[in-house]
Amino acid sequence: MFRGSAVATIDEKGRLKIPTDFRRALEDRFGPDFFVTSVSGEQALIYPLPIWEEIESRLSSLPATDRVKDRYLERVSYFGQQARLDAQGRLLVPPIVRSAAGMSGEVVVSARIDHLVVWNRERFERRLAEHPFTDDDFAKLTERGI
Repeated sequence: MFRGSAVATIDEKGRLKIPTDFRRALEDRFGPDFFVTSVSGEQALIYPLPIWEEIESRLSSLPATDRVKDRYLERVSYFGQQARLDAQGRLLVPPIVRSAAGMSGEVVVSARIDHLVVWNRERFERRLAEHPFTDDDFAKLTERGI
């Protein structure tokens, strides 16, 4: 389980240095292999490979004619690439994701329980300001028992 966020950088070769706390948890629990993708192109999604394989297993149980499944796979396949942590704890973010998400230099790596999300820091801060967490959002969480 991953918690919190950290500022990190993507170097000139497109490698993300995974923040230390996340790196330890990832390597200890899941190993060095990942699936890096996006659905919208706004951010990178970093799934430990065993977690991604569970998602693929659930997707494979859906009918081949399922349009939502097809649209989802179309996008994650377009943006996606399997990657491996190098000895320095860096992970290559696919060029197509970096380009679409405007990722170079400073980024925010944010935990999502079983995977990480990487945003261009400026875009992420703008998104937080433009989409505040409202009382209605709190009410919906309460309805869900959170």
